[in-house]
Amino acid sequence: MDILKILIIVTNINAYSSGKETGLWLSELTHLYHAAIKKGYEITIASPNGGIVPIDPESLKWFVLDKISKQYWNDTSFRELLKTSKSLSELSHEDFDMVYLAGGHGTMYDFPNDTTMQSVIQNQYESDKLVAAICHGVGGLLNVKLSNGEYLIKGKTITGFNWFEESLARRRKEVPFNLEAGLKERGADYRKAFIPMTSKVVVDGNLITGQNPFSSKEMTKVVMQELEKQTQNK
Repeated sequence: MDILKILIIVTNINAYSSGKETGLWLSELTHLYHAAIKKGYEITIASPNGGIVPIDPESLKWFVLDKISKQYWNDTSFRELLKTSKSLSELSHEDFDMVYLAGGHGTMYDFPNDTTMQSVIQNQYESDKLVAAICHGVGGLLNVKLSNGEYLIKGKTITGFNWFEESLARRRKEVPFNLEAGLKERGADYRKAFIPMTSKVVVDGNLITGQNPFSSKEMTKVVMQELEKQTQNK
């Protein structure tokens, strides 16, 4: 059996426009990475520009740094891997079984308008393969159009970090746009957990979305199940 190939896309942005530090939210990468490694899947970590992947310092605080994330943060080889992410342009013609957009506020700056990313996601989705995104990574779906000219997320049931959660995170004045409103404007059927900052994962066909960092474990479980289904259907 062929080894499944996963492309994980992460941000290159290390600060808000105010200068305050941000980046990738670590657990939104590590949980999926850990599960995929255990399965023997081939993983490629890429970013819009390639190179260094900054980590949001908020995601390293003791009360959010869970066991798996701490394990990888203390792994020097993994830390080195995050200094040498592939550029998306290098991978635009490769085939993957799943494309996964990890989050963190940094993605709000370099995901939505990246045309290479849009092309990768469009091709992935129209090839009937999995597209997954979590938290602010969902912003990478905002401007993806299909071959028929329609937005990918139009009419799709999805989730992502909501505006009230931005208030709880004290980031309303920092973020460049309102992700929840943007998703709704594109015609998405937006869903969220009843209690903010709790896990919510939504599956709509080959599109899988997670609401926030607290969805990382459930997101990984669901994504791995969906990958298994695709393997069985090959």
